Amino acid sequence: FTGAGENLENTMAAFCHAVNVGTDMLELDCHLTKDQQVVVSHDENLKRATGVDISISDLKYSELPPYLCKLDVTFQKECHCEGEDNRIPLLKEVFEAFPNTPVNIDIKVNNSVLIKKVSELVSQYKREHLTVWGNVSYEIVEKCHKENADIPILFCLKRVLLLVGLFYTGLLPFIPIREEFLEIPMPSIILKLKEPEKMTRRQKFVIWLADVLLMRKALFDHLTARGIQVYIWVLNEEQEYKRAFDLGATGVMTDYPTKLKEFLHNYSA
Repeated sequence: FTGAGENLENTMAAFCHAVNVGTDMLELDCHLTKDQQVVVSHDENLKRATGVDISISDLKYSELPPYLCKLDVTFQKECHCEGEDNRIPLLKEVFEAFPNTPVNIDIKVNNSVLIKKVSELVSQYKREHLTVWGNVSYEIVEKCHKENADIPILFCLKRVLLLVGLFYTGLLPFIPIREEFLEIPMPSIILKLKEPEKMTRRQKFVIWLADVLLMRKALFDHLTARGIQVYIWVLNEEQEYKRAFDLGATGVMTDYPTKLKEFLHNYSA
């Protein structure tokens, strides 16, 4: 879940709405303020979301500006979202509000203090079994695992590439895997973000190839048989949901949790 299509992204209102419609896991991004508070925000620089060109790390929590009342939905062309709740929340507020909801944390910057603080919060709220963390960066995931090996980790980009290589060489069943979550985009949706007419044939080919290599039922089935959950992001259309679940994904991330709930109500694999 990201929920950015039904409420302002990364706000308590968005999280409450998602949990109320039955979302099984919240996905959020963390940064550290100048006074070392862990806040939930996608961007380190606040210009896109608040209109103020400043970094979270340069401000104390009390100085953070509010979100704009209207934000674009990244994965849905020409869509935007409005909301009343425009406050950047603390991670601890999310933990307090949803003690039983799994949370997927993207550690957005390579900052050892941020990683330590998130780990302390997870331990304080006894949420090791309800939390997964990581980033596309190998270094960040390594630091997370070193800091607290009790919190499950995500595959970073480097390890996704290794995973695909092992799968296609037939070696995957013999290699131990410490990650517990594979979170990957459905490459075909990248064509929705950029105008396809502006893309070169080579770019389109790379996306097509990535889609063919990654979106494989045999790969997802192998991973889920080993207890590794597979999540695909960010899907906002019914045919995308259907493709993901037909391929054997554990779940999908969406900007529209209500739409996904309706789809799942009618879906049978």
